[in-house]
Amino acid sequence: MATQIDSGAPNPAAPGAVSANKAELIAIADAVAREKLIDRGIVIEAMEDAIQRAARARYGAENDIRAKLDPSSGDLRLWRVVEVVEGVEDYFKQVSLEDAEKLQPGAAIGDFIVDPLPPIEFGRIGAQAAKQVIFQKVRDAERERQFEEFKDRGNEIITGVVKRVEFGHVVVDLGRAEGVIRRDAQIPREVLRVGDRVRSIILKVVRETRGPQIFLSRAHPEFMKKLFAQEVPEIYDGIIEIKAAARDPGSRAKIGVLSHDSSIDPVGACVGMKGSRVQAVVQELQGEKIDIIPWSEDLATFVVNGLQPATVSRVVIDEEEGRIEVVVPDDQLSLAIGRRGQNVRLASQLTGSQIDIMTEADSSEKRQREFLERSTMFQEELDVDETLAQLLVAEGFGELEEVAYVESDEIASIEGFDDDLAAELQSRAVEALERREQAAREERRGMGVEDALAELPYLTEAMLVTLGKAGILTLDDLADLATDELVQKKRPEQRRQRESNRPEDKGGVLAAYGLSDEQGNEIIMAARAHWFEEEDAVAEPSQ
Repeated sequence: MATQIDSGAPNPAAPGAVSANKAELIAIADAVAREKLIDRGIVIEAMEDAIQRAARARYGAENDIRAKLDPSSGDLRLWRVVEVVEGVEDYFKQVSLEDAEKLQPGAAIGDFIVDPLPPIEFGRIGAQAAKQVIFQKVRDAERERQFEEFKDRGNEIITGVVKRVEFGHVVVDLGRAEGVIRRDAQIPREVLRVGDRVRSIILKVVRETRGPQIFLSRAHPEFMKKLFAQEVPEIYDGIIEIKAAARDPGSRAKIGVLSHDSSIDPVGACVGMKGSRVQAVVQELQGEKIDIIPWSEDLATFVVNGLQPATVSRVVIDEEEGRIEVVVPDDQLSLAIGRRGQNVRLASQLTGSQIDIMTEADSSEKRQREFLERSTMFQEELDVDETLAQLLVAEGFGELEEVAYVESDEIASIEGFDDDLAAELQSRAVEALERREQAAREERRGMGVEDALAELPYLTEAMLVTLGKAGILTLDDLADLATDELVQKKRPEQRRQRESNRPEDKGGVLAAYGLSDEQGNEIIMAARAHWFEEEDAVAEPSQ
């Protein structure tokens, strides 16, 4: 049997057809499977598909033609499948009972029988078409194999050879696939040339029609953590854990380390004898300076450690805003901030909070300004003298609500105060809050905000004024919002941006009021309640 197929290799056969005997077909399948590292059965299946297509081109595309290549012997069987019917309408796919008896004795109406076909010979065009079919099948199988091999290898360090550089992006030959180190994932000022061996971390693997896209990085903090795991056995064994890492690629980095064995110093273990371990990582990162600091569950302590080598005088944490105020001596300010803000920026990334640095003088000035503002507010709102207002602020009172709703004993316990004065101050604070509420109500109504909004849970008149300034005037306006658009606070990394025109960076409309997501959701659902009432009213007459 002479079956024609393009093997992709030089062949002395005459032009017009390229022949391959049974043994050659199997040899071709084996060679392609080994070269492309795919299953041999996939190549056999691709050959069968190619032969089927060629046969349809020869005998007619309307025929249901099947081909079967024996993977052991190379024998090829070709046949047409037809249905046995009483009256033939489609001569390509149907056959009468009388003709079916000649092909398969005992055939009955409704049976599908096999009509054997003679082997075909591929002309040049047929051989080229078969070659394209096989190549496409093999290419698809190779891409699937690459994706399956790399899809679960995220955050793994891999070594490859630079294959080419395209528009600043580095394409790396990984042996069985290609990866790309995008420009923003490279270490600045590092020059990679074709043929260089390079280590990087697999960020993600994306399935695409042209094949899996393997994205690599040398600038990600996880790459540095994995390098330390390779150099420090205690990290690999889990005795020491890298709890946090921050990088300014190619310049400086910080890692926070914790030891699960009290007898092992985590910083010393990462540094190594005469700095051998950390230097190995530094060299791989093109001289990037690495600060290794002990991690602490106490955020204030971790912040102090993270700002090394600067000395910190005091740390004030605002948990609601996710901000940390750090006070340093005047001569430590530039060291704490670092060159171009690098030190404080890395410390912020390390702790996951925004860190504001100020000197002792700045801190003192800020405290005095806040003290004066609060004292003045109490003088005006409570109609008291300066001394009494300052006493309240000195005892930690900063808002009218604190005076109005705190236990009266707490106010009476202030030196020089008594129960009568405490009761009077609380009464005046309640009246002041009511005046504020009335002023806000008038402002809100002047803006056109519906009274129906005031009946919703958790919303104060001040909040309604804020909604009015944002153009939210009716129940429908509020009902159209998502929960995060109403109450979500800005994330620390968004707060670090001085200016931003993107709506998603500005937080929810009522973010400043500290409402929770649950409260925000309850407000929105209450605003939408009238929608369901209207639907029910429309549905009732039709019932």
